[in-house]
Amino acid sequence: MSLLNKTRRLNRLLQKEAGNAVSFMDMAEVLRDVVIANIYVVSRKGKILGYAVTNDPVSPEMNQTILIERRFPIESNNLLLKIEETSSTSEPDSPYFYYTDQMKDMFPATHTTLVPIIGGGDRLGTLILSRSEGHFIDDDLVLAEYGSTVIAMEILRERAEEIEEEARSKAVVQVAIGSLSFSEMEAVEHIFEELDGKEGLLVASKIADRVGITRSVIVNALRKLESAGVIETRSLGMKGTYIRILNEQLMQSIEQMKSKL
Repeated sequence: MSLLNKTRRLNRLLQKEAGNAVSFMDMAEVLRDVVIANIYVVSRKGKILGYAVTNDPVSPEMNQTILIERRFPIESNNLLLKIEETSSTSEPDSPYFYYTDQMKDMFPATHTTLVPIIGGGDRLGTLILSRSEGHFIDDDLVLAEYGSTVIAMEILRERAEEIEEEARSKAVVQVAIGSLSFSEMEAVEHIFEELDGKEGLLVASKIADRVGITRSVIVNALRKLESAGVIETRSLGMKGTYIRILNEQLMQSIEQMKSKL
């Protein structure tokens, strides 16, 4: 298969998704098939985002890393991050050979190439290729670097979505808290002091008696928060009301409000 046809296979993966998220596992599988090598997509923090292996044997260390931990050891990942350009274990003259050579325990008896994943000027992770027979040629490296660029774009897209989702969550919480009266805000503070983490059981009458507010204030506060979609409540009769926080920004916003009061 020519380099052009191999590149087209990668392009078809992008075209198939048509703006949707590209699976790191799918990307690894396509790269495995066109380069004929084991492929590992590793995040900056060492998490294995995706992988695809050929019939080549995998070392026990790598098997443990992939199948059980799904994460590279800290020491190995630190070595990966020191490599700033595409490097191979078969290039003793490379300025990064010391680091690539240290990876041989995880990839014994194989030719291994490490490709930094860089996007937006930041190091986002590492693309690892390994196989037991045949050095990687220039065509392989072109495909690997193209693949790393696609992966970088996907990581940046996911980051942008996370930032947008966090901004939406904060906005929803601010609207919900803004709808509370002063007494309802006070009630909310005491309600969430009673919770054990993100969920728990609340007895409104006990809080009302202890704090000196009416039960209706507590009920109204909970209704407003539930209507905004930031909490979920369920009545358990005489036992009280089960509450679960749905929006992780809620507790942080309540703490900020408390500091201002």
